[in-house]
Amino acid sequence: MTSPDDTTVVLRCAGRPVARHTTRPTVARDLAPRPYLHPVTTLAGRTVTETAPPDHPHHLGAGVAVADVDGHNFWGGPTHVPGRGYVRLDDHGVQRHDGFAHRAPDGFTEELSWTAGGEVLFREHRTVRVTALTGLASLTGLTGPAWALDLGFSLTNVSGRTLSIGSPATGGRPDAGYGGFFWRAPKEAAAPVVFGPSGDGEEAVRGRRADWVALAGEDWTLVFAGATEATRRDPWFVRAAEYPGVGSSLAPAHRLPVAAGGTVVRRVVTVVADGRPGRDGAAALVRAALPH
Repeated sequence: MTSPDDTTVVLRCAGRPVARHTTRPTVARDLAPRPYLHPVTTLAGRTVTETAPPDHPHHLGAGVAVADVDGHNFWGGPTHVPGRGYVRLDDHGVQRHDGFAHRAPDGFTEELSWTAGGEVLFREHRTVRVTALTGLASLTGLTGPAWALDLGFSLTNVSGRTLSIGSPATGGRPDAGYGGFFWRAPKEAAAPVVFGPSGDGEEAVRGRRADWVALAGEDWTLVFAGATEATRRDPWFVRAAEYPGVGSSLAPAHRLPVAAGGTVVRRVVTVVADGRPGRDGAAALVRAALPH
């Protein structure tokens, strides 16, 4: 394992830098400090992540964030309290970077500890890989080559007792089942276009299970796909009108218990493309990106 003092990793695809991973961000505790990817760019250099935006300062690029682990906030910002709404509490956890088991220009394997109140709740094993996608030049709407970011994580409960993962939705807030993989995209003059295999618009895809979901900005498109059966069972969390963001829902309606020693494993592959492919093009990008 490499030194835990390594603070950043730059990932490259097709000879170009496409993502920077910050392991030990210097942010306030109420932002739930955690490693994150930002900036992530298309191969043409367009930035497709955002960090600490004014509307939600606790949104940190692309990574893993959970709003409720046994009452501890690993999402950042205010906590949703049933009957009271969002309240600022001193309940934030920290995802601590412990070191790299592997690091290369096209990816890394990272070890982390999820700590709250002086106790380690989860040990996380995270893998991130970047891959160039080829043979897609004929796709309508693409203005250049695309690439894929493969992010997998496993959370192992090391607390010695059963923990449970929740979300604002499990506390009574509709359409707020966020928690798990999350990608904050940049806000532009117009809200991004959202679509899935069988529906268009934020309301048509949020809270639904689908093989993939796409978020398209002015001159870029992100297509998110679950890479495992367990991941595909999670509904997608999507925002577009309020802010641009897509993530998974580990606890969309009910709390997810994790027994002592138990592990939660998820994996999302995100295609990063220049241009705006339609539904058929997005599906083709997913087929090219997912492991066979």
